[in-house]
Amino acid sequence: MKTLPITLLLALLLLGCSTDPRPIQFGQDVCHWCKMKLMDPHYGAEIVTKKGKIYIFDDINCLMAFMETGEVAQEDIKHVLVIDYENPEKLVDATTSFYLKSDQFKTPMASQIVAFSDYEVMNQYKKRNGGVYLAWGELVTQFK
Repeated sequence: MKTLPITLLLALLLLGCSTDPRPIQFGQDVCHWCKMKLMDPHYGAEIVTKKGKIYIFDDINCLMAFMETGEVAQEDIKHVLVIDYENPEKLVDATTSFYLKSDQFKTPMASQIVAFSDYEVMNQYKKRNGGVYLAWGELVTQFK
């Protein structure tokens, strides 16, 4: 009978350590870096650690600035996610996304960078808005 409370406690602890991303709650969540409330569902990013801690960001430059601090070691990160500009509120893998930097995008912290999960869609936006295409490696290098 004593094993039931211990088993229940262990199950609750395991549930609390999920490494699954969670949807950004626009109008409620605050950027970990700049402390601004996230309002526009076209912009945002999220880091999830292997221990399940979640960091929310309102702009690509806040995400990049945080990653540069080393507050969370690269090997401790499970997910780096960004909002797909074409699909507001949808988080996608940041490392496989396609980025467009254009002065036509009025991002929360003025990075002027938006992410797309589809290269062709990004290219259509590039034709309409101008700008520069960046892959993840170029984006990371640009912010170093």
